[in-house]
Amino acid sequence: MASVIKIKKGLDINLKGKAPEEFVNVGKSESYAVVPDNFNGFAPKVVVHPGDKVKAGSPLLIDKVKPDIKFVSPVSGEVIAVNRGEKRKILSVTVKPDGEGEYVKFDVKNPADYDRSELKALLLESGLWPFFRQRPYDRIADPSVEARDIFVTAYDTAPLATDFDFIVKGEEDALQTGIDALMRLTDGKVYLGVKPGSALASSIKGVEIVELYGPHPVGNAGVIINNIKPVNKGETVYTISAPDLLYIGRFLKTGHVDFTRAVALAGPEFKIRGYAKVTAGCTIGSLVDGKLSDGVEHVRLISGNVLTGVKAGLEDYLGAYNNQITAIPEGDNTDEFLGWATPGFGKYSVSRSYLAWLSPKKKEWVIDARIKGGKRAMIMSNEYEKVFPMDIMPEYLLKAVIAFDIDKMENLGIYEVAPEDFALCEFVDTSKIELQSIVRNGLDLLYKEMN
Repeated sequence: MASVIKIKKGLDINLKGKAPEEFVNVGKSESYAVVPDNFNGFAPKVVVHPGDKVKAGSPLLIDKVKPDIKFVSPVSGEVIAVNRGEKRKILSVTVKPDGEGEYVKFDVKNPADYDRSELKALLLESGLWPFFRQRPYDRIADPSVEARDIFVTAYDTAPLATDFDFIVKGEEDALQTGIDALMRLTDGKVYLGVKPGSALASSIKGVEIVELYGPHPVGNAGVIINNIKPVNKGETVYTISAPDLLYIGRFLKTGHVDFTRAVALAGPEFKIRGYAKVTAGCTIGSLVDGKLSDGVEHVRLISGNVLTGVKAGLEDYLGAYNNQITAIPEGDNTDEFLGWATPGFGKYSVSRSYLAWLSPKKKEWVIDARIKGGKRAMIMSNEYEKVFPMDIMPEYLLKAVIAFDIDKMENLGIYEVAPEDFALCEFVDTSKIELQSIVRNGLDLLYKEMN
């Protein structure tokens, strides 16, 4: 029998432009890239040079501290650039595809036939290990640390998010193979968070199903962990999204890495919406070419969702963990008569500042990228708690992080959280504080202090 999580705190932002459950064609990407900033918790070292020939699955980067962790090319072709920024920071390693689709071949077998160390070594060598993240610290999982439990998220509740039940159709065997592999990586349990009524609840075996009811962020790994079995000091759990788990399942069935993923093209600025099957690391331009309503001059392109994604240009690359591209108005060409003083029938407001709260709940909103306010000191107004469903006091935890009071951070639950858990708090924050950035910096500093 499935476990059930029901939450009331949270917020569903009903944006206009949801992707219909159909696949659309997209252009071919001229290059693919591995971007170190997509992965938290590693010091990149380049192991290739421009002009090198690589196959899909060939290492491009390794972790200086833990050299077993590798980051591999998503396609076969030629390394054309190692892009660096200030202080020679590695921004990306780009590969021009040759169209031949050559793969590095690995000897694989049934997941049940592996022991834990052997399976870990295989996932590290194939470049698939970086898709495991750990709590605490929300960084690439440390392969030398055993996982108490593993949590798989298959229900994305963010605005305009992908429907995993649609994505996985036809690949249920690969998902089951991935689940079987996870069971070899822990002595604890593997939990799979699904939407109510999901077909996965009956088709996937050997895993504890968790049905999720309530508004966003009920699908977040942090909410599932907090409600099922919180992380205490000294414990480590792994998390992985179901789309990333498909990589592992395909790999263990075929013996080569296949970074194909379904990406939703969503948002009010798309005139053609839907799902696209692409290879991870492709350019944003190849995905949106010819599909935007009025070009890109006044459009905010986001790799990911509007709450946790990052601003992207046409030459940027799809984020390693991202399953959607969102296009919303930039808002830089908007002129409003009387501004905030208008009744605001068409303006979205969580605090009921405008009369639009009288609109039907099914109304779809078009919200642009403007901040619409000035930055100021944090106001202790209890507004974070209204959308934060975890058994944690977010305002006090954030203040402890800002002060970097380790004892208070530990007592208030820092080991359980990730920046994404504070995305809604950031959205409703009247002080316009970048809360996710504060949490990210706090987790990174805490890791350095404790390790």
